[in-house]
Amino acid sequence: MFTSIHILLSYTCLFQCEHCFLHCGPGSGGSFTFARLRELLDQASTMDTVRRIAFEGGEPFLLYPLLLEGLRQAKARGWETEIVTNGYWALDPQDAREWLDPLLKAGLDILDVSDDAYHHGDGPSPADAAIEAAQAMGITVRRFTIDPPRVREPEEVAKGKPIVGGGVRFRGRAADKLIEGLPLTSNANFRECPDEDLVSPGRVHIDGEGNVQLCQGISIGNVWQVPLWEILASYDPETHPVCGPLLRGGPA
Repeated sequence: MFTSIHILLSYTCLFQCEHCFLHCGPGSGGSFTFARLRELLDQASTMDTVRRIAFEGGEPFLLYPLLLEGLRQAKARGWETEIVTNGYWALDPQDAREWLDPLLKAGLDILDVSDDAYHHGDGPSPADAAIEAAQAMGITVRRFTIDPPRVREPEEVAKGKPIVGGGVRFRGRAADKLIEGLPLTSNANFRECPDEDLVSPGRVHIDGEGNVQLCQGISIGNVWQVPLWEILASYDPETHPVCGPLLRGGPA
């Protein structure tokens, strides 16, 4: 059942991580405006199954006024709210509280913080301060950590694990930047999507251009052309040019 909308406030980010599946970076754009954000939330209000709105990017804190207004609007509609961030803004726990306090008052429920070598290098990071402050304020916090890809041991593969392990999904920039030295696998082995429910999606990602994405880059419509409820109601996975072949056994 469809329950959540992940809003990509912008593709702009301070970082240009090698594993980023959205190709985000300082030169990326695609930001929402206040008017379009309200329009999207109004569209979502017509769907009685929506339970959560997540604000992502890029880095959503780069559009702090828009992020704050989006939280207020979402909470006023009765939804649970979530933010995904790299925590660059948290210079120390006290400073982080100043950033988080207005968001908490606006209705922030969950803070997801990316904290790994791809984002912050080795050692202490701003993410630590963001997490410490959020926990002290009573905000539900989740730390997102992506490990570099690694070749699994033979006994792991024998138990059904993929040859390549780690937290990286080879989408977007990772498919170009992180494949060197890794073993190749026949495309005949890719018979299904292991991550998303392509038949009955429970969530979608929507960017500032209006693209409704089941998975990053796989669009099923545009909310500035057709209302969200109509896009989801008319979605036919079997006839979709990407989802259909995946559901019928994969690229081979």
